[in-house]
Amino acid sequence: MSEHVKVLLLELEDALLKDNLWSETPPSAAALASTAPFCCDTMPLEHWLQFVFIPKMQQLIAAGVPLPASIAILPLAELVYASKLSTVSNVLFIIKRLEQCLNQP
Repeated sequence: MSEHVKVLLLELEDALLKDNLWSETPPSAAALASTAPFCCDTMPLEHWLQFVFIPKMQQLIAAGVPLPASIAILPLAELVYASKLSTVSNVLFIIKRLEQCLNQP
């Protein structure tokens, strides 16, 4: 499963780039220190995906530790991107595939 997740993470990076959601500027240390879910109080969701979620998942895979058995990012992503669903459909589709992969019993 971790190899499949690794591929999906690369696809997510690519989709963020193609959908113009990729940032060249990382968030501040204070923004990254947020304790709110998805750092929703300090950064947009795409920054959380790029600078928190993807690197953390890559670290878990590299360390060979178990990956989360249950994630739920898609409901928030659909809410956040409700006004531009057609322009971020690739990102949403990959998030859905990641959830399906990780949420398997």
